[in-house]
Order: sequence, then C-alpha cells, then structure tokens
Amino acid sequence: MDLKRSIEIIEDFPKKGISFKDITTLIRDGKTLKYTIDLIVDNLKNKNIDLIVAPEARGFIFGMPVAYALGIGFVPVRKKGKLPGKTIEVSYGLEYGKDTLEIHKDAFENNPRVAIIDDLLATGGTIKAVADLVEKAGGKVVELDFVIELEKIGGRDVLKDYNVNSFVKYDV
Repeated sequence: MDLKRSIEIIEDFPKKGISFKDITTLIRDGKTLKYTIDLIVDNLKNKNIDLIVAPEARGFIFGMPVAYALGIGFVPVRKKGKLPGKTIEVSYGLEYGKDTLEIHKDAFENNPRVAIIDDLLATGGTIKAVADLVEKAGGKVVELDFVIELEKIGGRDVLKDYNVNSFVKYDV
C-alpha cells in the first residue's frame, strides 16, 4: 500500500510557504490506518521494547494502538500542567520561544527499553525533548518511529544518536 496516496497535502497551512502533510486522510480510512499501525508493530516486534512513549496529540493516535498490539504499556508525554501526580519536565526551544513537556516520574522503573512514536519528523526538536525526558526519567530509548519524515528539514541530524525509522518520506 502506498501511504503517500493517503496523506493529503495542504499548501500554505498553517502559514504561507508551509506544505502541510495531513494524516487525517490516512487515519479516517480503516484499512490504511490498520496497515500503518501494522507497519510500526512489525518494525518493533523483535526489538524487545518494554514501553511505547508518544507526545500529545498525534503521537497518541499511533502510539496507543502499537502498544496494544505489542501487549506492552504506553506512556503519554504531555504539555506542562496536563498530567496529575509527580512529574518531571524538560523545556526546549521553539521557533519563537520555548515549550515544556512532562512525563510521570515513576513511569520508567527498572530502566525499560522504550520506542518513541510520533506522526511526523520535521526539525526533530520535540522528539529530542521527549527522548531527553525519557532518559532523564530512567528509560533507554531504543528507537524513534515516525509515519512521515520531511527529509530536507534535517530532523534526523538532530536525532543522530538514535535509531530513527520513518515510513513515508518527503523532500519538503
């Protein structure tokens, strides 16, 4: 199945000059969604992963069903103030400011092997922050999986210390 055919490209969204890759067209078709989840599961099933971690919100779309299919746990990464209980946080730079992500402090007992899943790899900044957060909390990042990668933006370079996998690649 050609996943690129299931991803709608919307020009000049969210601002002029951006070519937005919209996964909502992919996820609304059950066969395509199942195929995509199965691709990620097949990639991870022999890597002894203990936990799936994904950032809100689109990472949850793929991360939770992958965790379910693998029969392992799922750990959400949320923006500051969205998780109850004791958390740890990491702040990272954005184009115009900074953002802070949090994870439950007790989510990574016994140094679990973790795969981080998200919909899109662009600059790599958010996922680098997620990986830093997982490692700060005691997890070992084994793999980073993305449905889509925007190759020319260079996110893979930011994540050079990790095993990065993507299923659909775009030049722009």
